[in-house]
Amino acid sequence: MFDVRTVGTMFIEASQRDPARPLLTYYDDGTGERTEVSAATLGNWVAKTANILVDDCGLGTGNRAAVGLPPHWQTAAVLLACWSAGLSVTMSAEPCDVAFVAAGGATHEWPAGDRYALGLHPMALPLRTAPDGYLDYTTEVRAHGDHFAPPVRVADDDVAWRDASGTTSHAELCARAADRARELGIADGGRALVDADTHPDPLDWLLAPLAGGASVVLCRNTDNEALDTRAGVERVTVVVG
Repeated sequence: MFDVRTVGTMFIEASQRDPARPLLTYYDDGTGERTEVSAATLGNWVAKTANILVDDCGLGTGNRAAVGLPPHWQTAAVLLACWSAGLSVTMSAEPCDVAFVAAGGATHEWPAGDRYALGLHPMALPLRTAPDGYLDYTTEVRAHGDHFAPPVRVADDDVAWRDASGTTSHAELCARAADRARELGIADGGRALVDADTHPDPLDWLLAPLAGGASVVLCRNTDNEALDTRAGVERVTVVVG
């Protein structure tokens, strides 16, 4: 067992239960996309992204990241990488050390020392052209290693989250995620279908399932008429709609 309660260790614990199992299955009913990501594969993306933050950007504990991304499996990798490397995260366009932004919204309104644009392509293909002032995340991430260890250990009282209400430490965020899992009925070993259109907060679609020991079926642009069939096909144990 890990003796520090951080988001990074929570993700490692969840991944080690069964690295080969689907940890996050992503649907976009607007495009017809279905992408299934195992714990091991997501872990590789998290490690590669965390290595970008440390090796390319020179960032770590005490630095700040802005994330302008919708619920998506690549968003999960970015968020978990930021927390694993010790960065605090905001979803607002405020001055930060690094920003990860969806290509369609990658403007100069996201002030940061380093900026990465994500096309969120179903096959994780690179952008044809990166927006001005941004690097193509998909191109940059592939050059980095599949394993990551933070140069400085992330502590449970380090800041993990920032929003209008203030700051939240790793320990507090993990506790909130566990409470939210219980509120939503997400149980250990279960499989939660989460409608991201009504639950866009990463606390609901990413952290609560991790804290609850469940895998997640994440749906965007949700076709509500397809949910019952999808829940059966995906062997869902709880629908968070």
